[in-house]
Amino acid sequence: MSHEMAIAAYRNLLRSTRIAFRGDTRMLSAARLEVRKNFENNRGLATGSEEYSKQITHAEEVAKFLRENVVQGEAMDTEGSYKLNIHEHTERGDNEDIKKGKGKGNTLAGTKCCSA
Repeated sequence: MSHEMAIAAYRNLLRSTRIAFRGDTRMLSAARLEVRKNFENNRGLATGSEEYSKQITHAEEVAKFLRENVVQGEAMDTEGSYKLNIHEHTERGDNEDIKKGKGKGNTLAGTKCCSA
């Protein structure tokens, strides 16, 4: 893996933070600061090393997770209504996995559900 791949992963992460935290400057700033800090901490890794490759892969996975799975909500009233900021990159499932597990009383962690 080359230095260019690290730069591409860094830029991809920054783009993903911009998508995930659009309109929330406080969270956007905090996320960008965390991205920078993590890349700075790994600056000394040898290009092409196993750890270098692992960190690039991790950065790409985090960018994908931010883009597809982080959805911010905005409180609409005092009764608990929220407006979700779903965007074109948000992953939308069909709930088939949830339907398959219905009645078994198990969660993804393998523990009993609160209503079981």
